[in-house]
Amino acid sequence: MPRELLLRAPREIILRSYKEPPLQPNEVRARAILSGISHGTELNLYRGTSPFHEKQFDPDLRLFVPSREEPTYPMRLGYEWVGRVVEVGDEVTNFRPGDLVHLPSPHQETHTFAEDYRTNLGPIEPLPPGLTPERAAFLALAGVALQAVHDAHIKVGDRVAIFGLGTIGLLAVQLARLNGATWVDAVDPIVKRRKLAEELGADRVLDPTVCDVGWEVKTAGPHKGADIAIEVSGHYAALHEAIRSVRMAGTVVAAGYYQGGASALRLGEEWHHNRITMISSMGVWDCPHRDYPLWDRGRVHATAAALLASGRLRVDGLITHRIPFEQAARAYKLIDQQPEEVVKVVLTYSEGVA
Repeated sequence: MPRELLLRAPREIILRSYKEPPLQPNEVRARAILSGISHGTELNLYRGTSPFHEKQFDPDLRLFVPSREEPTYPMRLGYEWVGRVVEVGDEVTNFRPGDLVHLPSPHQETHTFAEDYRTNLGPIEPLPPGLTPERAAFLALAGVALQAVHDAHIKVGDRVAIFGLGTIGLLAVQLARLNGATWVDAVDPIVKRRKLAEELGADRVLDPTVCDVGWEVKTAGPHKGADIAIEVSGHYAALHEAIRSVRMAGTVVAAGYYQGGASALRLGEEWHHNRITMISSMGVWDCPHRDYPLWDRGRVHATAAALLASGRLRVDGLITHRIPFEQAARAYKLIDQQPEEVVKVVLTYSEGVA
């Protein structure tokens, strides 16, 4: 029987068998090849630090309110799943065995879906030629990075600073350049990530543990700061430094998943005195694209797929660890305890599972 990954309690990963239902005439069944672990959303759920651990989100009020219930365990994790179609129903016309598919679905060995099922990324379709399983494992996060760059409204000639050089930040470095940025500063305390940023086109990399990043960015030229900063690390200290780095009336796009109190964020300083615009970048939870209806989640997803398939958005070298699905607990522990060692961790599956 196939298995699924479950979080039984904070920092406790288990694998559990499940029974597949009979395939219906309009359904497609795919078997896992790779699934990517989100180092932000999933790790916060894994640690029990997500706001959903103690609160619930009221979708009508758009407000977090105290939860009347304890967190529901076990819970499923994951939203970056790549598999190969192994079986199709008699009425299916758009898929055939052997097709590669990407699903924003949890980590497990198989997934079954209706041919006309629409995910939050749009309709499910076979992946385009050139989009290998390893490239496809970046699709959802590439969409997050593209959303952030769209929210930034980068213009040709802009100077941009990217804070946080995990997967999303390294993708944002490239997308900012594609969108017209003529200078990109990339900021992260981890050497491995700064080297990758240089390889992927950053003009300068900065280590916030050894320099005053705001000072360095503002004194590097006559512009007195970046036009736009994009913060994707989810750390308040980095968000504060992003605010310090932009010029008067500059823009800061906050695309990280922030947790807990914000003692490192001092809004009475540069944010207040320089009239900085701060934009929350969020493409899920029913938040429309700021250019909707010209752009929606489906178009963002299709654009990310085309950029990855063509190689214009490079991901070679970003996967630092490939860990068998059977050792998933080790994968989460590695990201949790040794973040300096990882950029992107994927779970690998045996395609022969029955």
